[in-house]
Amino acid sequence: MENNNNSNSNSNHEKQKLHAILVVLPQQGHVIPFVHLAIKLASKGFSITFINTDHIHHKITLSNATVLEDGGDIFVEARKKYSGLDIEYVTITDGLPLEFDRSLYHDQWRGATTYCFPAHLELAVSKIVRSRPLVPCCLVADSYFVWASKLASKFGLFHVSFWTENAMVLDIYFHRHLLKENGHIGPGSSVRKGSIDYIPGIKSLNRTDLTSYLQEEDLTAFHPQYNFQALDDTRRAHFILGNTVQELEADTITAVEAHVPFYAIGPLFPPGFTKMPVATSLWAEFDCTLWLDSKPPSSVLYVSFGSYAHISKEELEEIANGIKLSGVNFLWVIRPDMVSSDDPDPLPDGFRDEVRDRGMIVPWTCQKAVLSHRAIRGFLTHCGWNSTLESIWCEVPLLCFPLLTDQFTNRKLIVDDWKVGCNLCEVKPVKKEEVMRKIKDLISGTIGCELHKRIKGIKQMLHDAVTIEGSSEENVDRFIKELKIAIQKK
Repeated sequence: MENNNNSNSNSNHEKQKLHAILVVLPQQGHVIPFVHLAIKLASKGFSITFINTDHIHHKITLSNATVLEDGGDIFVEARKKYSGLDIEYVTITDGLPLEFDRSLYHDQWRGATTYCFPAHLELAVSKIVRSRPLVPCCLVADSYFVWASKLASKFGLFHVSFWTENAMVLDIYFHRHLLKENGHIGPGSSVRKGSIDYIPGIKSLNRTDLTSYLQEEDLTAFHPQYNFQALDDTRRAHFILGNTVQELEADTITAVEAHVPFYAIGPLFPPGFTKMPVATSLWAEFDCTLWLDSKPPSSVLYVSFGSYAHISKEELEEIANGIKLSGVNFLWVIRPDMVSSDDPDPLPDGFRDEVRDRGMIVPWTCQKAVLSHRAIRGFLTHCGWNSTLESIWCEVPLLCFPLLTDQFTNRKLIVDDWKVGCNLCEVKPVKKEEVMRKIKDLISGTIGCELHKRIKGIKQMLHDAVTIEGSSEENVDRFIKELKIAIQKK
């Protein structure tokens, strides 16, 4: 009888849809790939519950009023476009008022996601699990949450960690004990010389290629400690899904897989690349198409430092003056809080008037649409991972100016390993004269031509990975198969 019951149970699991609760880190750079992941899993037969914060949902609905009616479900259009998608949309508070400036008071916001948000999430997950008592279920949480394995364990869920960055950063964090033993992180590490050639899966890197938090000498500070706790929690996950490509980081992924099963399923883009079926922008997007249409092919520098990182006023002024001296056409995204929420227009006095004939400055735009436009020749970027993948997909060489977190490691891959970009400045502080030279070289010099040739090969790897028989598609299917096996064994 016992064997028959187990057989019937396994049979029921096979017939039932797998249910995944997705919990996204409340930042735009994480929301975008999480939305694509939700659609990808739903298209593979999963029933999805997507949990967003009230604050992120509020910003999305304000910025996309013409798309979302009555502040509604962000997946409405996706369900219309792709029939059969089973995605439920839920929002909960992160513990802070909607009007609270999370950009200006970042530490308080991070504290709320650590100590307040989990309580609200636990109540939501409890209700969701009770409503589906017989459905096999897993919790898919951002790798930068510190409580995911504990929450999954409490409700008997499989813990799937979603890693939104490159595999090299994950590998570095998993082996940070080696960095500490060799004196490359922690007190006195800033004067440590020599390359780092002892991390499994990574041939060599410099201390300046580590994430910004690992470059801090005081690793007892809040942000390094938070990241350490989050990545230690990720090591306790049953599975890790990564927004990267197997062929791009094969050795590094192998090193990560020694700790946790890892599935490279990137790049996670919408079908058609620019045709986004879900509104995710936290700011109203300005349409730059007509202005770009008026410029010659391959003549425009696109400048954006992403949705989250900040830049000092001094650095921004040097970059602005370097752009002015270069004489090139440019499209520049100046986010209202890029320097500070208290300084909505940090550009040098008179800059806008002086470059009016060849420059367009907007607070936000659709980056995919810009990068895929024929007029764009180069991308001056903070090296965010989404921006890196999007630029490579569009065969646009990168001019790198990393600011925070994984961006320094992304720069290493872009410039040193894949050779599809170059540094804006070799040594900080950045100076306008060097900015001018680097921009000219990228837009109209031999360096730009060489980078453009190389990036085609890397783009082909990304393209091949997401085809029906590509590695990323195969890895998604392999993850689903192995999750089902784990459920049957449970």
